[in-house]
Amino acid sequence: MTWLMYLLRDNRRWTAVMIAVVFVGGMWIGLTASSAAQTTSGVVPSPREGFSAPDFTLETLEGEIITLSDLRGQVVIVNLWASWCPPCRAEMPAIEQIYQSYKAQGLEVLAVNTTYQDSEKAANQFAQDFGLTFPILLDRDGTVSRRYQLQALPTTYFIDRQGVIRAVIPGGPMKESLIQSKIADLIEEAP
Repeated sequence: MTWLMYLLRDNRRWTAVMIAVVFVGGMWIGLTASSAAQTTSGVVPSPREGFSAPDFTLETLEGEIITLSDLRGQVVIVNLWASWCPPCRAEMPAIEQIYQSYKAQGLEVLAVNTTYQDSEKAANQFAQDFGLTFPILLDRDGTVSRRYQLQALPTTYFIDRQGVIRAVIPGGPMKESLIQSKIADLIEEAP
């Protein structure tokens, strides 16, 4: 306590100590700081509108490996779902219809099955029952569900050609008109 009182009584010493603290703090920040560009290509991924979509790599039912970032330049719908989920079952025909209507214009659909709480067999049967032609990805360990902070099934992310999430729809079922309204402007944007 006497050391602090000693510093407080003399304005020159107190000023010198504060300058030293600011200088050392500034040096520490300068030495340890990493720019966003060094760590995330300049955009911090977050599963929210206006942020870059968190990247992932998953296997499809057919054994193909798909990485979200490889689809830059396309409009992407990422739909997290499970075969036992009634709203998922109700909205999947609308997603398939939109996919058929817009895939030639650069739309890709990634249907991410929450396999960690479902099964590959059930996901495969679901895809056959609904005649789904877009990739069915398997989130076997829940990594993508955690990365996207899944709170409701289904949850759908509309991602623009630069990989930025433009809309998030938690829950469902979505109607074809809602899906179309979310992708119309994204499809029209230049690649």
